[in-house]
Amino acid sequence: MENIAPALLDWFYANRRILPFREDPTPYHVWLSEIMLQQTRVSAALPYYERFLAALPDIPALAGCEKEKLHKLWEGLGYYSRVRNLQKAAKIVCAQYGGQLPADYNALLALPGIGEYTAGAIASISFGLPVPAVDGNVLRVFARLYNDPRLVTDPQVKREFTARVMEHQPPAKAGDYNQALMELGALVCLPNGAPLCEQCPLGTLCRARAAGTALSLPQKTPPKARRITPVTVALVLNEGRVLLQQRPAKGLLAGLWQPVLWEDTTLTAAETAARLAALGLDCTGVHFTPLPAAKHIFHPHRVAPERLFPYCAGTARPRRLRLGRKGAAGGCVHPARCLQGLQKAAADQIAVIPRIDEISAFRIVIFCFSGYNSLIKMNSGSMNHRSPPEKECVL
Repeated sequence: MENIAPALLDWFYANRRILPFREDPTPYHVWLSEIMLQQTRVSAALPYYERFLAALPDIPALAGCEKEKLHKLWEGLGYYSRVRNLQKAAKIVCAQYGGQLPADYNALLALPGIGEYTAGAIASISFGLPVPAVDGNVLRVFARLYNDPRLVTDPQVKREFTARVMEHQPPAKAGDYNQALMELGALVCLPNGAPLCEQCPLGTLCRARAAGTALSLPQKTPPKARRITPVTVALVLNEGRVLLQQRPAKGLLAGLWQPVLWEDTTLTAAETAARLAALGLDCTGVHFTPLPAAKHIFHPHRVAPERLFPYCAGTARPRRLRLGRKGAAGGCVHPARCLQGLQKAAADQIAVIPRIDEISAFRIVIFCFSGYNSLIKMNSGSMNHRSPPEKECVL
């Protein structure tokens, strides 16, 4: 096959989107944009990118940022491990490289949260190094270009595809070439629906187009069946405030805040009351009235509506808070930390209960539902806002 770079680059220069990290492709800007764009559309990520840079304009600022501010800047993007790894890597860069990303592919690859694609993007776009940056867009373009039906998720196949990518890469324009392939996959060689072959600068070279197989490529491993898990959530309300718990320091949504909940179980109202009592809320005499089943969609994730069973409770007076050791409070995620209070949130956030023993009366709304395990956990953190004050609840 003849070299695709000339036609591809001509198309790219004429049709590329104007994006802030392309206009000013410093290593930090490219790094931040690539991390934000993982699992996130460009249009959705741009406001976060601009706000993040305004608050943290360089790597030393990122390294020294307080955790609660960092999470707030990232709030809404999801996949919070990305921003935690950003800060881990920033601290290493400050300690080892004077606050500037190294112009070395392998050194970039060694940083937390930076894989082969991200290292290649930074190295080629910001430093002009002739290295590959192969993401899903690039794999799709080359699967169709060569009409290759093999599984692109297979490591050996991906290595062979990467070698093909490098056969066409002009060393002096490695960054533009890599971006052009990504742009072609995003705008023309589309992942969903029919590719726009009439607009493709490589249309005359594309073997899948000639064979009529473009829609069936690339081949991917069939997705694994999603595990459905039940979740019980208790919204404890007091004078317009809500009681939150903190997730464990490690794992999904580590350290973030959520309503009191129990995963992998569907509790009755009485069972939920018993677990709340174990946390220090006296629900004696509370009457739970079942409400009609309701449908709720956690956009963009779906929850099985037939498994949503809300209950509404009356008021009750709390006992003095008694917390047990980790894992001892009726299956609570992290009982030693879950009832630490939050200070009153900012104007755009919910008001929260600062200390459980300040509650004179409370109202409980219980939701029991089932949904995809990983997605439920993601959405259970959607009410997270700020870190707790230094003082913990009275034990």
